[in-house]
This record gives sequence, structure tokens and C-alpha cells, in this order.
Amino acid sequence: MSSRISLIACAAAAFAFVTPLHAADLLPATAPQPQASEPNGWTFSFAPYFWVAGLDGKTQVFGLPTVDINQSFSDILEDLDFAFMAAGDARYDRFSIFTDIIYARISTDAATPRGVIADEVNLKSVTFTSLLGVGYTVYEDPKARIDVVGGARYWHVETTIALNGGLVGNLSRSDTGNWVDGLVGFRGNYLLTDKAFLTGSAMIGAGGADLDWDVLGAIGYKFNDRISAVAGYRALGVNYSNDGFTYDTIEHGPILGAVFRF
Repeated sequence: MSSRISLIACAAAAFAFVTPLHAADLLPATAPQPQASEPNGWTFSFAPYFWVAGLDGKTQVFGLPTVDINQSFSDILEDLDFAFMAAGDARYDRFSIFTDIIYARISTDAATPRGVIADEVNLKSVTFTSLLGVGYTVYEDPKARIDVVGGARYWHVETTIALNGGLVGNLSRSDTGNWVDGLVGFRGNYLLTDKAFLTGSAMIGAGGADLDWDVLGAIGYKFNDRISAVAGYRALGVNYSNDGFTYDTIEHGPILGAVFRF
């Protein structure tokens, strides 16, 4: 039994070096596409994006000691199985509803020394976040718009460690964190020319986590009234801890995406 506990401790430490990117979480809907004049009725936008994010912070699973994380995007990419991220926005006059969804699954394999305790250790980490918010335009002119926003973000972070072969045979354990945070902030944009624009957002809050924040700054280009491209930089931080499970991280890096308006 002590061998199993020791191996789980080693595997948990290894997990800290493959812990998920949330993204890779925004070209989010928290960065609305600017327009010189608001059309009548509803307008909608869909924004798939890719976040080239590294990860810094600390994690704890199974009540074991906290482990520091310092991973570049290239380190994470090596073990990335699948990732999806996209945002949406619906606007009517000064009011808007927006969402931002992120899913990432990372896994890696390792062997214990001489394969005695276990022939193989499999580590899998899944992260899912879903933001739903509302906004209201407090300032608007032909070149600029500023919205105040508020919403809730759901987090799901799961780590699974599986041991195969060796002295322990087959053993699998999972540790999971699920929580919801309330957020408030602003988003806005500014037209530089009839094609180029600046956009950004900032949100902060708490709830299940002690702190949850998200900041984006980007520059965009309108190819036409329907399609735009955006490139910028995003940072997202969260500090969650409960019953031996800790997820205290900051993800940051360049973000690229497209906005489709209809």
C-alpha cells in the first residue's frame, strides 16, 4: 500500500508539468466587433480562436504537497490531445449577451524506475470553462464603444492518474474541481480606420475561487462587414482551493482568431 501511495505522489508531481491549458480560454465575445452605425434588430457574431498560452502557478491533487508549474506553450503542445475554443455574441441596441467556451485535454505516459512499481503511469488532465455574460453600452460614438459587463464562469478541472502493471497491477484515481465564479468588468473597441480597430476587455471576480480575472488587448482588421481577424495578447488567472485540490494558475500568451458576423 505504501508503494501505491508513493507512486501516486510521484505521478501527481509529474502532473504539474502537464497540467492543462484552458485554452489555448479569448478571442472571446468579450471583444465585440466595432461598427460605425448599429443596424436595426439583433446582430450576432461567432468567434473561433486559438490561444498560444503558457502556464505558471501551482497545483495540488489528492491532498499531496503543492507543486510549482512553469510551462511554455510548446511544452504543453507536446501532450495536447484535443482543444476547442470559441465565443459568441448577440446584440440588440445597447444590450448584449455573450459566451466563451474552452475545452482542453492533455495526457502523457511515463514509466517508473525499472518498471517495478508499475510498468506505465498514464496522466490525463481535462479542463472545461464556460462563460455566460450580459453587457450594456455606456458610451458609443462613430469610432468607439464601451460596454459594462457581468456574468458567471463555470470551471471543471479533472486529473486522472492510472498505474498499469508492476507491483500495483492496475490502479486508477481521479481528483476533480468544479466551481462557478461571478465576474464584472468592461469591454470596448476603437476604430483606427474604416478597416483597422483596437479591442479589449477586462473582467474580475470570485465565487468558488478566491480570485478569477481575465484581460485581453488586441488589434483587428475588417475584411468586410461579415468577417474580421484579430490578434492580441490575453492573460487569465484563477486561484481555487478546496479539500486538498488546488488550482492557482495564470495562463498568458498571444491569441489569434476570426470573427464572423451575421
